[in-house]
Order: sequence, then structure tokens, then C-alpha cells
Amino acid sequence: MTAVAAETPSARPERVTPIRRRRKFNPRAVGRVLGMVLIVLWCLAPFYWMIVASLRQVDFTFDSTPYPKHVTFDNFRAIFKGNNHFGRALINSLIIGSVVTVLAMIVGVFAAYAIARLHFRGKFAVLGLILAASMFPGVALVTPLFQFFSNLGWLGTYQALIIPDLSFALPLCVYVLSSFFTQMPWELEQAAKVDGASPGQAFRMVILPIAAPGLFTAAILVFLSVWNEYLVASQLSNNDPNVSPVTVAIAGFTGSDPKVVPFTSIMAAGVVVTIPLVIVVLLFQRRIVSGLTAGGVKG
Repeated sequence: MTAVAAETPSARPERVTPIRRRRKFNPRAVGRVLGMVLIVLWCLAPFYWMIVASLRQVDFTFDSTPYPKHVTFDNFRAIFKGNNHFGRALINSLIIGSVVTVLAMIVGVFAAYAIARLHFRGKFAVLGLILAASMFPGVALVTPLFQFFSNLGWLGTYQALIIPDLSFALPLCVYVLSSFFTQMPWELEQAAKVDGASPGQAFRMVILPIAAPGLFTAAILVFLSVWNEYLVASQLSNNDPNVSPVTVAIAGFTGSDPKVVPFTSIMAAGVVVTIPLVIVVLLFQRRIVSGLTAGGVKG
């Protein structure tokens, strides 16, 4: 009888319905979300307008319609034709950017490691000089660089473009990597030395794998800075299409009428140049973010 009574509906425990609490309105959270949305729209609006303008027919260049209208892909075909030398300029930018990135990483890794690991007098002064070199205005260097490379007969050559870009990119690389190396756990390197590894082996087998996010971040930032450089390249390339990077080539675009600026072709070239960089950043955004933030946390 007891077992039967326990199975009756009156003896079963009643289910307690959880009370759902209404979330309070948080104006600060709403303000933060709206602020982020406005920042994203502000940053993406020029790129969106560039895409819209690149898809317009030439006769509707100055149409103010905020969405694609009179769509055509002739602008993308036109940038690879005529005397624009856009395809060659893409190859030149890739060569210059790759060479500068590799050289800056080779030199910057050892320089940043020495600044972060070694203790010597004037270490902070050396880092300050490196940062000062990166902040020096490029417009003040154009004339002496032009005269220097002109005396060497290097105007219109790859070395005339690579060396100045390297001098601008190397301080950025050293600064990013030195701040990353400073916060790394040096106990791992000491443990490797205790196990019999030489300083070079400990650096190559322990430090570099741990520093991979920082190295990747520095390489991306250096390549982007070189890819977007225009001022020095416009003077030292000597308008030679065989060495001119893509920024110089876009500035020299000419249309069917020499008196009319081909805005739609320029916008199409801007899209072609920008989209690969956006794809790279989106694909490796986790590594970039981890590389930028890993050096800022102790413990």
C-alpha cells in the first residue's frame, strides 16, 4: 500500500517553475553598442563607397545614389589595359613588401631580443632613439634621399625603394617585438639551458615558437606599412613602371581623355589592392590580436 500511495499523483513532487527576472535597462551597455556600431560604420563607409563607385559606368561617376546603380565591370578590366601597368605594379609591391618584411623581421627579432633580454646602460635611450626614427616625418627625408640615390645612380631601382622602406619599417618591428619579448617567461629559456641547450638552441627551439603570435603580428604590420607607402616611392621610383609600386601606379592612372581623371578606374584599382589585405587580416585576426595583447599581460 505504501508503494502504491507513493506513485499516486498527489504524492509526486510538484515542479517548481523558475521565475524569470526581467533584465533591467542598461543605458551604458546600449551606449557602448551604439558607439561600436557608429565606429564600424565610420570606418567601413569609405570602403563601401569605393566599391559602389568602382561598379559604376563612367557616365555616372558622380551619381550620388548610395547603392550600386548602372553596374558594370569594365572598370576592373580597364585597369589592366592601356598604359596603367597595374599588373606589373602589383608584382613590384609584392616584391618590395616581401623583401622589406623578411629583412625587417631578421634584424628586428635579434634587436628586440637584445633590448628585452640584455641589461646595459642606455637601453631605454636606445629604444627611444628607435621610436624617434619611426616618428621622423617622411616629407623631410624625400629631398636628401632623392639626392643620395641620384648620386649613386639608383633612382628607378628596387634598392632605392627597399632601403628607405626598411628604415621606416624596422623601428616598428623592433618596438612591437621588444614589448612582446619583455613579458615572456624567461624561466623556460633557463630550463632549456639547464637541460643542456646552448643560448642559440634555447632561442631557436623555445623562444621563437612561443613568440610566434608576436612575430606574425609584426610581419603583418610591416607588410601593410610598406604596401601603403606612397610619398618616398613616388620620388625614388623615377616613374619607372618596371619598379613603381601599386600606390604610384594608381596615382598615375590615365583614362581615354587625358583631361579627365578616371575616378571609376581608380576606385576599382583601390578595391583590387585593398581586398587581399582585408582577407589576410580576417583570416589571421586571432593571431594578430593575440600577438598585440600577449605582451601586455604579466603572470
